[in-house]
Amino acid sequence: MRASKLLILTLKEIPSKAEIISHKLMLRAGMIRRLVSGIYTWLPIGIRVLKKFKNIIRHEMELIGANEVLMSSLQPLELWKESKRYDNYGPELLKFKDRNKRELCFGPTNEEVITDLIRREIHSYKQLPLILYQIKTKFRDEIRPRFGLIRAREFIMKDAYSFHINNKCLDNTYKNMYNAYNRIFKRCNVDYRSVNAENGSIGGFCSHEIHILATSGEDKLVLSNKSKYAANLEIAEALLKNKKNYIKKSSLKLIEIKKNKKEIKKKIKILIVIGKKNNLIALILRNDHEINKFKVENQLEVAKPLTILNNEEILIKIGENIKFIGPLGLNIPILVDKSVALMHDFCAGANQSKKLYVGLNWDRDLPLPKIVDIRNVVNGERSPDGYGKLIIKRSIEVGHIFKLGTKYSQLMDALVMNSIGKKKPFLMGCFGIGLTRIIAATIEQNHDEDGIIWPANLAPFEVVLIPINSHKSKKVIELSEKLYKTFIKANIDVLLDDREIRLGQKLREWEIIGIPHRIFISDRNKKKIEYNNRKNKKSIFMNPDELIKYLNSKK
Repeated sequence: MRASKLLILTLKEIPSKAEIISHKLMLRAGMIRRLVSGIYTWLPIGIRVLKKFKNIIRHEMELIGANEVLMSSLQPLELWKESKRYDNYGPELLKFKDRNKRELCFGPTNEEVITDLIRREIHSYKQLPLILYQIKTKFRDEIRPRFGLIRAREFIMKDAYSFHINNKCLDNTYKNMYNAYNRIFKRCNVDYRSVNAENGSIGGFCSHEIHILATSGEDKLVLSNKSKYAANLEIAEALLKNKKNYIKKSSLKLIEIKKNKKEIKKKIKILIVIGKKNNLIALILRNDHEINKFKVENQLEVAKPLTILNNEEILIKIGENIKFIGPLGLNIPILVDKSVALMHDFCAGANQSKKLYVGLNWDRDLPLPKIVDIRNVVNGERSPDGYGKLIIKRSIEVGHIFKLGTKYSQLMDALVMNSIGKKKPFLMGCFGIGLTRIIAATIEQNHDEDGIIWPANLAPFEVVLIPINSHKSKKVIELSEKLYKTFIKANIDVLLDDREIRLGQKLREWEIIGIPHRIFISDRNKKKIEYNNRKNKKSIFMNPDELIKYLNSKK
């Protein structure tokens, strides 16, 4: 393509309302423009990047036999009521009525719609397994859109759904999709991790998330420094340390907190939460540890969503300040974290105002309650797989795959005939990638002070040809045109900057936009031309006929 025909809308100034680097650079590079909060218009430079990523996805989906479909953005609300998600999904589900008073919503996801399609069209196990996918704009009415495309209200997503007659069939497709996702992100040349994860509001069992590592990320990944172990912080297991035969040296004492501050050591903390029977439950952690909401919600005794009482509510229900509540003499069920179960001679509230127990020991002074894993792991702990220590890194979630089982097919009466003539619910899988989010996350990981540094497979163009003083030299024009046509024949995605503007402006724009390879054509070198790499900014002078071979070696 020629730059004179391309809408290039770069900005010199950093937009004031942009919060993180990807948001700033996507605006400055002329990839997007804000329409309203959380909703953006995609411009030609951004569209080209989107197309590159879509092509990678489509190629990998075809390799595993997936069929592309396109579902409506509007969905009838009766399907959401049928799946029991109408009340549970939350205010992100934007609902409205059409002129005929039909209840509709803008689709944030498509489990209900695809299940409805399959229950109407697929009836025999001989038609399975089946994978359907789409690349589609979705809408979630986020209460506080932020970070540009990282948390937008409108976004583009690839979602795939698979249908099976048995678990073996589902497992095989899940494995194939997991491998396809890893190939997709390897082709994008980004630093990513596939990790064990929670299923969340989608439901089902067994899931993996794909994260791009970025210091600006909202998520936290737990990785081993010596193995391939990786998990979302939500589910990373905190191991029980090797138990030692501690000698209980201290005797139990009841102390006034004001008079004996030096004696207050090894303090625990207690949280009071609502149980499934609408009762109160005490959670006990080490004072330096953080509670893990998802682990707590998975405890059989605890109600979902997790409700932690504040001090005013505790005063009303228990009659004591949370600072002075402790396990000895507390007449409600107790769950104790693994790390607390190993503590000895520790300090805790005495369930009396301004009084504490010091020298507390399990078994000697009070029975050990149920031991559970309810905390976040921390840097330096042993890896659950037994190899190395854990490190925690920030990341951005860009993909998620699930084994849904019969969660939707059973509720929506989506049945298939098996080999013995009996109808049973489909087993389902669900596989998503956020296209617009991965583009933003890639920029978070690949940039410098001058702009974006695109991996070659996602760049809007692979190469930009930049003639210097072409208005003064016919030879420069002729060589530029010759190289341009040669690159096109060699299937290299090339842009010829034929605009009559200052060289300084061209350089600034291509720095911001981040095309990987830049070629300068001038009269300064009679037989050689200058190649410049966007990432390391080093220049090499070579003969024109060496260029294609050199560029292909960089792929």
